[in-house]
Amino acid sequence: MTSTFTPPGLARFNVLEEHAAFAVLLEACASTAWARRLLAARPYAGPENLYAASDTATAGLTDGDLAEAMAGHPPIGRPKPGDPTSAREQRGMAGASEDLRAEMLDLNLSYQEKFGHVFLICATGRTGEQMRDAVKERIGNAPEREREIVRAELGKINRIRLARIVEEEARA
Repeated sequence: MTSTFTPPGLARFNVLEEHAAFAVLLEACASTAWARRLLAARPYAGPENLYAASDTATAGLTDGDLAEAMAGHPPIGRPKPGDPTSAREQRGMAGASEDLRAEMLDLNLSYQEKFGHVFLICATGRTGEQMRDAVKERIGNAPEREREIVRAELGKINRIRLARIVEEEARA
């Protein structure tokens, strides 16, 4: 049996003017190619259609598109000031000790020096220690392997952010 219910956020997204919908998508993922692909596939019958379109668009990102997407993410442990999304996603670092924060800063810098971009991980639900352990493990990867991990992590982040759009109740 197929459900015909469209969550309020998705219904609103489906009917937004193109420029407004594009802006919403860019807040979820900074890749213009990704946003254009999702925009072109509107309207979405249901959340799974949106998530599948996101997965397909993420898989099709070029290296340049991927770099553009990563540029929209702050380093772990340093959420963008005034950005509730990055603060919420990096909540696991909020109560981290000064030692862990310093270690993450060093690891972030080493990672960025090796790969040329921010360490990207789906931080939602992870502790500071788990994120530290992940960067320690991944810093030894070959660039090609790391790029595929980054793509997979970006896909997870995009799905979480799209779910917030889909589930968003009407704004007053």
